[in-house]
Amino acid sequence: QVQLVESGGGLVQPGGSLRLSCAASGSIDGINSMGWYRQAPGRQRELVAHIASGGSTNYATSVEGRFTISRDNTQNTVYLQMNSLKPEDTAVYYCNAGIRRYDSDTYYPYWGQGTQVTVSS
Repeated sequence: QVQLVESGGGLVQPGGSLRLSCAASGSIDGINSMGWYRQAPGRQRELVAHIASGGSTNYATSVEGRFTISRDNTQNTVYLQMNSLKPEDTAVYYCNAGIRRYDSDTYYPYWGQGTQVTVSS
């Protein structure tokens, strides 16, 4: 069994900050890429930020310069620091990771359950 558990969502005023965390646990032999996606009501899920196993990152244009993705490979955890939040950042945020289990030689994508981020005054 492999689980991704997110935390850190909530309600914040415009201009505020939040830090999301996502910890992977279970029978994990390796993790390659990790990322954060979001889905607002009535919209498709979109990539917010991605970090490769070597640490290279890429961001959606809408969040570049405001959000920072990082990972702790010793804790199998990925973070998303979100600053200067805007109402349009309101969405459910999901973490994603490519994980290889001990009983497999293939990486498969796993998803967290999602955490709500609401930016409103």
